[in-house]
Amino acid sequence: MVICFMYLIMTKRLSALVALILIPILFALIGGHYAGLGAMMLDGVKTLAPTGVMLTFSILYFGIMIDAGLFDGLVRFILKMVKGDPLKVSVGTAALTMLVSLDGDSSTTYMIACAAFLPLYQRLGMSVLGMTCLVNIASGIMNISPWGGPTARAAAALHVDAMAIFLPMIPAMLMGAACLIFTAVVIGRGERARLGILHLDDFHKGSVTLGNGSTEECDENRRPRMFWPNLILTLGLIACLIAGAMPIQILFMVGFAIAIMLNYPTIEEQKARISAHATNVLAVTAVIFAAGIFTGILSGTGMVDAMAKSLLQVIPPALGPFLAVFTALVSLPFTFFMSNDAFYFGILPVIAQTAAQYGITPLEIARASVVGQPVHLLSPLVPSLYLLVALAKVDLGDHQRFALKWAILASLGLLAGGLLFGAFPFYQVR
Repeated sequence: MVICFMYLIMTKRLSALVALILIPILFALIGGHYAGLGAMMLDGVKTLAPTGVMLTFSILYFGIMIDAGLFDGLVRFILKMVKGDPLKVSVGTAALTMLVSLDGDSSTTYMIACAAFLPLYQRLGMSVLGMTCLVNIASGIMNISPWGGPTARAAAALHVDAMAIFLPMIPAMLMGAACLIFTAVVIGRGERARLGILHLDDFHKGSVTLGNGSTEECDENRRPRMFWPNLILTLGLIACLIAGAMPIQILFMVGFAIAIMLNYPTIEEQKARISAHATNVLAVTAVIFAAGIFTGILSGTGMVDAMAKSLLQVIPPALGPFLAVFTALVSLPFTFFMSNDAFYFGILPVIAQTAAQYGITPLEIARASVVGQPVHLLSPLVPSLYLLVALAKVDLGDHQRFALKWAILASLGLLAGGLLFGAFPFYQVR
């Protein structure tokens, strides 16, 4: 089912929205799962509903901040530094995104990175696929932080400490980051050869068209006097996200309400700003709820369990001492074709139990399991991916085709770093 789905969207025979709904239903009916099909789909939608709420209000929040001009200064600074050189733009995209990704939330990362870099890529005529590739992979590398999803799941599934997983993986993350910078250099040099270096010495002093509408409309929506209140509000929101002060959905709902009231106090202005961002909200949330049907059927019909059992059945005894490396390698396809929850709570404990017979500790297995995260964030099961492609206005299949080889390179960098610096062993026997 997953392979069929990927084929149809990557060859553009179906849109992701339609494929996420119809393909799992078709395969479930072929498999004879008539009874309870509606309940499975509803369970999947309920599971992703909090994510849909979070993305709705996070898009609105950052949309308001972009309209008000919070990121104009950052974009002008970047424009001044890169001076029209596509190579510097690519490297800057990778470096800035890794810094922004420290909060562990890929949705926030994508919105800030797109706000900062998309106008620059469009102004220089650079391929936006290069930007989405670098942003996506950078978020995958930094997602290994202890407050990120995969590390927290691995820690919970194997009953180990998240910091004990993370700290020995820092050198591996640096090697993954080096692979990302290499990718940025390759993409940037290709764009430099295609476009040359444009002379934009005074471009950063002009109008920066962020947001929806013409330059004049964007200028009308700017609120330069609200820069410091908006900055304080955004930094406070990010601090609360990192500290886990409230559920992320509630934080963005409250943040949005405060932001729109401060910047656009009249009802007419508020309606106009919400309408301006409604297209982006609908494009993302519709796919999120459609993905709920996909994941609900994948879990409810037992397909995930079947994939896990099939994997474990083909592990020969001779592979036992190499189970840490095996875990790292299978994390690439398995976190792509199934959710993180299915992999970390369904497969990882079984692998860890088997690996313990060869003297490989649960901590080492947990560290190896996060190697595939740069590839995982390209999965159609990851809700934030649809936010990225919607913000950048690129096709999902095009993005996956372009970025997959570079994501695999970053994962291999994490694997090499983990082995070289002893985060997990290549070969282990009692």
